[in-house]
Amino acid sequence: MALTELSIKRAKPGDKPFQLPDQGGLYLEVKPNGSKLWRFRYRFQGQERRLSLGEYPYITLKEARERHYEMKRQIARGQDPKLVRDSQSVASTHTLATVAKEWLEVSRDKWVPNHRKTIEQRLEKNILPWLGSRQLDTITPSEILDVLRRIEARGAYETAHRCLNVCSQIFRYGMITERCDRDPCQSLSKALTPAQEKHMAAVTDPQEVGRILKMIDSYQPGSIVGAALRLHPLLFCRPGELRQMQWSEVDFDAAEWRFILSKTKQPHITPLSRQALFILKDLYPLTGSGRYVFPSARMSTRPMSNMACLVALRAMGITQEEMTNHGWRATARTILDETLGFPPHLIEQQLGHSVRDPLGRAYNRTTHLEARREMMQKWADFLESLKA
Repeated sequence: MALTELSIKRAKPGDKPFQLPDQGGLYLEVKPNGSKLWRFRYRFQGQERRLSLGEYPYITLKEARERHYEMKRQIARGQDPKLVRDSQSVASTHTLATVAKEWLEVSRDKWVPNHRKTIEQRLEKNILPWLGSRQLDTITPSEILDVLRRIEARGAYETAHRCLNVCSQIFRYGMITERCDRDPCQSLSKALTPAQEKHMAAVTDPQEVGRILKMIDSYQPGSIVGAALRLHPLLFCRPGELRQMQWSEVDFDAAEWRFILSKTKQPHITPLSRQALFILKDLYPLTGSGRYVFPSARMSTRPMSNMACLVALRAMGITQEEMTNHGWRATARTILDETLGFPPHLIEQQLGHSVRDPLGRAYNRTTHLEARREMMQKWADFLESLKA
């Protein structure tokens, strides 16, 4: 007698598993713990076999019969349902979406969280909706180019190039894990519209720098955001590094900030000028009991939002074309070299760039520390003179 939803619901577990037959080898197995599992018993090439079709009620009676019917059709075509399922299971691990997920996980430690999130969003928005379900070794260069053309149609030429680079890295990971034997992205970069290089807005005229510094000094004295705005020009670090500055990294006695560079993951030392120390000591009573120097206004266990300082600049009337927080790096690089006359290798090292000595060896964090300490103090003094 065929099963009904009512008879399934009324089936109570016993001391031992028992079966409720439906039709054509399909049955429901009721376990002592109360779980109810769909099974399909069939014969193929003279051998009896069984397959699990899922658990009730997550798989309804109707859905179980539909799966059972498809498997009966496979048997009629001379296919073993178990082998068909196994091949589908293997194939599902070879799709672009699956391999991309693996690659993101393997690469996790290489990126800061924000960069990883950006890559995930690029894939989810631009690539996976069209190619995510495709087997890696069946995707052709022309299909990838079609997807990239969609991005270009929005005028996002740089995004198209970045998405191509991400896809190429996924295919190379697929080659290493034997899911494909080639990278179809290799020949596509020249087929894309060249991306216009964009630079972060930065002021290099000393008079303009002085004007902006005076505006920043007037922004909410005593506030956390105000302190971050005033400290940024003095340290000219990457914005994310300043936001995530921790009190445990600040050594007031040595006048140093020791932290890990966000881009290279290498230890770095930034000497603190008298002006930088003054700002930090003034802020300590406000946030010193917590982890972060600049905590979030909503949750002190997290660093300040990446938009906080940017919003403050715009609120003061400093436009995106005039200055960005990242732009202080270009300002410092230009003025330290052209106006104050410091050697480029010293500036580049303080910026946290990969700098090598004449023998090709990478400078470590303590190299030229005293010279950089002098440079950072003269830089702070120079900024102070611009405001005066």
